[in-house]
Amino acid sequence: MFDSTEFPKSLEEDVFEAWLEKGRESPIAYEYMLIVWDETTDSYHPLYAEDRADVKEKNPGFYGENPTHTATIAIYDLFSESKLSFEPFR
Repeated sequence: MFDSTEFPKSLEEDVFEAWLEKGRESPIAYEYMLIVWDETTDSYHPLYAEDRADVKEKNPGFYGENPTHTATIAIYDLFSESKLSFEPFR
């Protein structure tokens, strides 16, 4: 995943799938997963959110728009696995 010059690094599909599964199996009723890039560790990590308001609260900023060392690369619905547009979360 993220195998293009638009992204800082690729992400292994099995890691992505494991993150989806972890979010679905959580005792907290998460609906969304944010894929966050961290420049300081040169790696991705997931953030989970219960609803759209929670996404807005947890979002460190969008990749290419955020001057800090962390930025959201993508947002996924945990159950449909659909990649979501950033627009509703701005």
